[in-house]
Amino acid sequence: MAETKIPYKIYLEEDEMPKSWYNLRADMKNKPEPLVNPGTGKPLSKEELIPIFCEELVDQELDDTTPMIPIPDEIRDFYKMYRPSPLVRAYCLEKKLGTPAKIYYKFEGNNTSGSHKLNSAIAQAYYAKKQGLKGVTTETGAGQWGTALSMACSYFDLDCKVYMVKVSYEQKPFRREVMRTYGASVVPSPSETTEVGKKILAEHPGTTGSLGCAISEAVETATKNEGYRYVLGSVLNQVLLHQSVIGLEAKTALDKYDIHPDIIIGCSGGGSNLGGLIAPFMGEKLRGEADYRIIAVEPASCPSFTRGTFAYDFCDTGMICPLAKMYTLGSSFIPSANHAGGLRFHGMSTTLSQLYHDGFMEAVSVEQTSVFEAAEQFARSEGILPAPESSHAIRVAIDEAMKCKETGEEKTIVFGLSGTGYFDLVAYQKYNDGQMSDEIPTDEDIAASIAKLPKIN
Repeated sequence: MAETKIPYKIYLEEDEMPKSWYNLRADMKNKPEPLVNPGTGKPLSKEELIPIFCEELVDQELDDTTPMIPIPDEIRDFYKMYRPSPLVRAYCLEKKLGTPAKIYYKFEGNNTSGSHKLNSAIAQAYYAKKQGLKGVTTETGAGQWGTALSMACSYFDLDCKVYMVKVSYEQKPFRREVMRTYGASVVPSPSETTEVGKKILAEHPGTTGSLGCAISEAVETATKNEGYRYVLGSVLNQVLLHQSVIGLEAKTALDKYDIHPDIIIGCSGGGSNLGGLIAPFMGEKLRGEADYRIIAVEPASCPSFTRGTFAYDFCDTGMICPLAKMYTLGSSFIPSANHAGGLRFHGMSTTLSQLYHDGFMEAVSVEQTSVFEAAEQFARSEGILPAPESSHAIRVAIDEAMKCKETGEEKTIVFGLSGTGYFDLVAYQKYNDGQMSDEIPTDEDIAASIAKLPKIN
């Protein structure tokens, strides 16, 4: 097909939007290891998970055999407000770079939350409402997940309690105000409102917090208040399932024009954006139907894949959550206060961890000054101000495109533009003023945290 026939933006029709989520685990020969009860050392049962999560979400969390799970009509109707999202050919960036590579990005920032997080937020709120709950609790890093969940809870008339990582609470006040506008209560974490928060503050005075801290507080609040359940914006199998709409739409759009990507790139903190984007492509790879080079990009300040250990660990700093077999820096690891708050998690999705461990994907860590350099280059070329998290993928997409310039190879690169950065202007200000630094943990820092991993037989 002639290249001139490929538009800048490939839009799907409404009826081409996925009718089912794709469960990547169904095609994995080596399934991710189960969540484990830290008290007994045994896999958690459905009955043990129901007091924490909504019952139907527990079923989705534990299901590793059903390939396609139908999306309820109520959720698809909500999706139609902002989906299908466009797949964009980055012609202007390609020209600016002078590369023979063809660059595409799946844009997920075309909703009020400004990110892909709404895809799972509305699903989790739907199941909470269906179960007759009063409300839900959660954590948020940079604020995209909290914003998305506040929107979803408002839609279903549910109470929403958000624990926002303290450094982001202070750096991103406007995203906090969007949450409050949609009716959520927002608390900087760690806080004095929970027992685990008080403990963390006593052990780490003046801490800027982390997603692990905020998770602990949200879980404690959910389990101590009748009619509430905890919901999570990343890491869990159920979240990657909901986010598969990203990859399913991207693949449908590419197939329309007979485009076969060589490289697929996604930023990775807990794994929701990356897992959603790569799902159908990884499925083809697992089934032996096609091959792709898949790259996870993480911050050098919180390098779970590239410097972590594949082991069972707590998902939270307070050590009250189940244990997960994942690449981890240790639940006691608190990363530096970098500006990609959504990527400041000590561990990684169990599904993605298993795939990485089995060699089906690569991982690279990048420093935040180089990330913001790429973000500004993208903004000046493509007219979208990207989120700091998304800009990690942009950094590596540009790097791969420049390698093509050196070799003359015409590779096709697809990356996930998981959100916009219009509430991240403090970060851009720091970069533009030359006040941004790169803080990378030492081997000793990581080793000290890894040494505290729980012992599981």
